[in-house]
Amino acid sequence: MAVKALVYQGPQDIAPAEVADPTLPDERGVIVRVTAAGICGSDLHIYGGHGFSSDIGFCVGHEAVGEIVEVGPAVRRFAVGERVLVSASVGCGQCPACFAGLVARCENVAGPLDACYGLSAKLQGAQAEYLAVPRADFNLVHLPDSISDDAGVVLSDNAATAWYGARRARIAPGDTVTVIGLGPVGLMAVQSALAMGASRVFAVDLILERRLRAAELGAEPVDSDEPKKLIRELTGGGSDVAIEAVGADATITLAMSVVRRGGRVGVVGVSQNPNFTMHMPLAQVKELEFTIGLCSVQYELPTILRLTAAGRLNPEAVVSHRLPLSDGADAYRRFAGREDGVSKIVLDPAR
Repeated sequence: MAVKALVYQGPQDIAPAEVADPTLPDERGVIVRVTAAGICGSDLHIYGGHGFSSDIGFCVGHEAVGEIVEVGPAVRRFAVGERVLVSASVGCGQCPACFAGLVARCENVAGPLDACYGLSAKLQGAQAEYLAVPRADFNLVHLPDSISDDAGVVLSDNAATAWYGARRARIAPGDTVTVIGLGPVGLMAVQSALAMGASRVFAVDLILERRLRAAELGAEPVDSDEPKKLIRELTGGGSDVAIEAVGADATITLAMSVVRRGGRVGVVGVSQNPNFTMHMPLAQVKELEFTIGLCSVQYELPTILRLTAAGRLNPEAVVSHRLPLSDGADAYRRFAGREDGVSKIVLDPAR
């Protein structure tokens, strides 16, 4: 049996295709009928032709919610018919790091291509009608009816990544925070900072529509060609914290520049530059704290699920477009071109 999926065929060529019906990956795995899937900013690395492997012809995507339709004999926590959120990060669920929820440090997952769906042919992606989930007891969570599919898709990666960056940057009540890059992760970083008690959140992005969306969430948009100068003026020396959600050399450097002496920088944007030159004299003179890493979604989910259920976080607010999976090629084109005020695109595999 063939199922519909979005498949990477080459640079700027992700489009609907029929793929083989997924089978149980192991006795601890399940098959999920995907009811909503998201396009992530990191998917654009693949779309642009400078992805995470040289593979072609694989299904992309790592953000999904859905309903379980088949379970392996060793699955204990889940049953057919249950509504679930698929964690973007994938771990073995058995090593000490996974027991602590720190999937990014998993001792048994061979490498990044095994640690996230849709980066290569090794672990097929979530932008499809059905998804095979390995080690389901660890890599799925139950999704309560009070949380929508749209919110669940954002929670599966973007919201978790934003909260991870804000948490590691130790945002505290009263802090001033600068968020650089206002895609879905950046917008969730705005919400995270405010939920953690930030007194002011400055929102930096080149695109006006994104700054306006951040303002709707409570941020102060920085409409300036010199954001560093303006933020320093507004804060009397620089913000306490900067969250970088782009992954570009220039924005990482800007994050280091806009914080005060003794400030804290959290980088959650995906950088593919192995030769990034950190301004070490700046970091040393300012006594900066600098954190960077990949989010272990399983670690952050309990907190952000509770905050969402309580109305303290609103992941749905970052969703701008809902499109059929059959419009996947157009969805990627819009997202890559930042057209129509696009922020977060949620795909419906049933359409």
